[in-house]
Amino acid sequence: MASEQERPGPDQEPEPGATSMVGRSIEEFVHQLRGFTDRARSVAGAVPSRLSLPALPSPPGALSAAQLRAVAQTVRAQRQSIAAMRGQLDAFDQQLGVFERILDPLVEWSSTWARLEEAVGDFVRRDGGDRSAGEHGGQTGP
Repeated sequence: MASEQERPGPDQEPEPGATSMVGRSIEEFVHQLRGFTDRARSVAGAVPSRLSLPALPSPPGALSAAQLRAVAQTVRAQRQSIAAMRGQLDAFDQQLGVFERILDPLVEWSSTWARLEEAVGDFVRRDGGDRSAGEHGGQTGP
């Protein structure tokens, strides 16, 4: 399973000998660490037999190089996605600014038109109301 995780994906170029180098370097590190603990044990004196040092895992429980590469690519892709969203939001904000500047005169014109309609409506109702009363008053019967 570890060899599957360290294999490069279809869009990545395989690094020659990278997986074997990583495996060898991990094994060398574990070997050096075990040697160090053995030397430290001998320098410190006799370690009681009931006290034993924990065994190190054969490959340490760290992330493999392929897993770290995948995490780094994911973080990079997310940051690029955020940068793209910022660009889209900036463009959308500019469009809304233009739309707002277009709407301001239309709102003013609409308000002026509404005041004009109200004034003309009051004038027509006053004049129309007087004529109606005069016409109806003159037509009332004999």
